[in-house]
Amino acid sequence: MCYVYILQCSDSTLYTGWTNNLNKRIETHSKGKGAKYTRCRLPIKLVYYEKYENKISAQKREYAIKKFTREKKLLLIANRIL
Repeated sequence: MCYVYILQCSDSTLYTGWTNNLNKRIETHSKGKGAKYTRCRLPIKLVYYEKYENKISAQKREYAIKKFTREKKLLLIANRIL
């Protein structure tokens, strides 16, 4: 199983990524060892995720979400309950 996720950083910015182990990846981000972008924006909070059967589908969706405007990402988050 693969996941596409959105994190909200301490400065209210949004970070989008993908992983095959969501809990481990969130833990890595929280420890400041994740993406360079999130390291200086701790703490982070998981605000959205989607499940995919394979890596390719997850990567395609991550790419699509990264192209969204902030407003469109917020709508995506608001319309999905974790």
